[in-house]
Amino acid sequence: MTGSGGTGLETGRQVCAILVSYHPDPELPRRVTRILGQVGALVIVDNGSGDEARAMLARIAADPRVSLVLNPANLGVARGLNLGVEQARTSGFAWVLLLDQDSELQDGMLRAIIEVRAAYPEPARVAVIGASYGEETRPARKPWAAWEEVESVITSGSLIPLALHAAIGPFREELFIDYVDIDYCYRARSKGYRVLRTTQPLMSHTIGAPTEHTVLGVTKWTTNHSPDRRYYIARNDTVMLREYGGYPFGSWALKSLGRRLRTCRRIALYERSKARKIAAVAAGWWDGVCGRLGPRKSAAGR
Repeated sequence: MTGSGGTGLETGRQVCAILVSYHPDPELPRRVTRILGQVGALVIVDNGSGDEARAMLARIAADPRVSLVLNPANLGVARGLNLGVEQARTSGFAWVLLLDQDSELQDGMLRAIIEVRAAYPEPARVAVIGASYGEETRPARKPWAAWEEVESVITSGSLIPLALHAAIGPFREELFIDYVDIDYCYRARSKGYRVLRTTQPLMSHTIGAPTEHTVLGVTKWTTNHSPDRRYYIARNDTVMLREYGGYPFGSWALKSLGRRLRTCRRIALYERSKARKIAAVAAGWWDGVCGRLGPRKSAAGR
């Protein structure tokens, strides 16, 4: 597969999508079909899924537009993204669209993002354009080219020029999962680049497995993340506060502790596996304070 090595962006055929998979569900082929309808090529990097999932991925990769990278174990989202970027660059692409395996693209999503870039006064300074998302896809409302400048966007639905990616640096593999996107956006902004997000939802994407709870007439939501994900969120948020928060005299640790206590309260009130999740939050906060990064020592994967 080949792409356009130029810096101008006019069509989605100049873009290579990158999808990091981990035990994907059987609906992935359908979502991939929607992706391939908008991009020039797709790189799937699998992080140690089982035999059945790998067989499904092999069938998807029978399409010549799809490249498949099979990691023997879960190397983390950041490593998966970096491998995908290397493959896209080798194939001659100058642009990548990052996607999660469960994101459902709206028809015309990439075209809308390209129009946002074209409408921005300084397109050459835009390091990331992220797609807003909702719980379900719905017809887009014109005009496409409406954006807001933000501190960060989520990985899925992010369009990145590889020329600026080379200046910003690779995704931070020691974070493993969670806050990989936030760290990249913060580094981009620290170098004077812009991070944009579309103002209308262009894809369906869900954070965790959210459930709604009503207590005394007040509605609360919780994400029901697994203990491992609770660990990485707690740890990596602590690291972000330390490195980018600008808090003096170690007060970033107290700021993070307050956030973790609120998370534990929500877990205790609304979620299952309360003890394991609260223990994971506490371990993540402490490892973040101590600067211990990489895969979680007590458990691999998500």
